[in-house]
Amino acid sequence: MQKGIIGKKVGMTQIYNEAGKVVPVTVVEAGPCVIVQKKTVDSDGYEAVQLGFGDVSAKRVSKPAKGHFDKADVAPKKTLREFKFDNAAELKVGDILKADVFAEGDRVDVTGTSKGKGFAGNIKRFGGHMMRATHGGGPIHRHPGSLGAGSTPSRVMKGKKLPGHMGAERVTIENLTIAKVDVENNLIAIKGALPGAKGTIVYIRDSIKA
Repeated sequence: MQKGIIGKKVGMTQIYNEAGKVVPVTVVEAGPCVIVQKKTVDSDGYEAVQLGFGDVSAKRVSKPAKGHFDKADVAPKKTLREFKFDNAAELKVGDILKADVFAEGDRVDVTGTSKGKGFAGNIKRFGGHMMRATHGGGPIHRHPGSLGAGSTPSRVMKGKKLPGHMGAERVTIENLTIAKVDVENNLIAIKGALPGAKGTIVYIRDSIKA
């Protein structure tokens, strides 16, 4: 991985590209992120850096976390995330990464938590179809159907699509295009939609498919 940053989803809007066409984008407040810790092969068995994003009062962090930030001599951060950068050895604790680590046209993968939908049925959750709403159908139009055989195996097979909690899960959208970078305001406009509601923390890294 060459580049990565932590950001907060601001919302969606649209901009005009050079050809004058409207491009739908999601605006992300990307950074500034400070390097809180370095992982090395000697001490941890691998190389990585831990980034911190979002200021938080010292009263809001636990004593172990406060010691962690004090050791790095950085202010407490709300969100911490590890990134395995190829140039991790060149970075130092206390270095700050801003939105300018990315440029217009870069391809990125974005990870976030999707919106929670609560308890949902089989049709909404998995896209199942309803039974025919004809005479004699009964009150089972939205039921999931058969759960499996009877005597053997006498259980519901793993993976059966049933009603349950929908959304609020980790989602990664790959190979998105950065439409614009506003370095002064630490904003990145990414073409398309990103997971989560406004204010959701997202992790942006260069695409593995680029």
